[in-house]
Amino acid sequence: MALLTPLFAFLYHLPQVYKWLLKPYYIASLFMSIAFLAVRKTPGICDHLATQREDGNSCDFDWREVEILMFLSAIVMMKNRRAITVEQHVGNIILFSKVANVILFFRLDIRMGLLYLTLCIVFLMTCKPPLYMGPEYIKYFSDKTIDDELGRDSRVTWIVEFFANWSPECQSFASVYADLSLKYNCAGLKFGKVDIGRYGEVSKKYKVSTSPLSKQLPSLVLFQGGKEVMRRPQVDKKGRAVSWSFTEENIIREFNLNELYQKAKKLSKTKGDKVKQVYIT
Repeated sequence: MALLTPLFAFLYHLPQVYKWLLKPYYIASLFMSIAFLAVRKTPGICDHLATQREDGNSCDFDWREVEILMFLSAIVMMKNRRAITVEQHVGNIILFSKVANVILFFRLDIRMGLLYLTLCIVFLMTCKPPLYMGPEYIKYFSDKTIDDELGRDSRVTWIVEFFANWSPECQSFASVYADLSLKYNCAGLKFGKVDIGRYGEVSKKYKVSTSPLSKQLPSLVLFQGGKEVMRRPQVDKKGRAVSWSFTEENIIREFNLNELYQKAKKLSKTKGDKVKQVYIT
């Protein structure tokens, strides 16, 4: 079942996957992910490589290389069990393929390992996954607008995502959050985002750590009357984020979105009636 779920998700989103793979970031990542395979299997190159195979065939994997690949494949399967989007599935495969390539190249030749590791570092520093550009009903805050907007109307409930563009988890969650905003946004229930990677003062004020080790990115916070009511992931007494899965189902259940939406629609209707009365008067 663990294998079938990501497979069905991949097939369902196959047209969208094609669009991703045609983007420069994913094309470059694909070539880097299969680098060792290409070197080991390309005639004229593989003939000069070292091997531990008993038959001396340097153009095929030896038992240790197969063992490394199988181990990292198992890790990918485990990581993908918690993945909630196709982007996360693809991202996990790319990430651990590069890890496998680093190990295999270093084992084959330290010079090749250093060269590949250098390429990975350069790629990480210069190339970023494409950001979500689909439809959404989300207001983006800055450090100067977030407080005013949250406190503007005490009847409005806000769900705000604290994110950073460099975080893979935030990038993967973008489409899920956008879908929620399209389904639940109304006059009394609004969705916002603030880039705390850019606005450090906001992260300090709302106590959302931007450290990659904190696991607080992304953070969803529910505000009512301008005050925080709840957040996910929760943070324990030691300041550590409690593990939480950012699936659409979890968010709807934990934040009571269906109930909030029904109350917000009543508020919208009340506002509309008042406007009509003023207009008639």
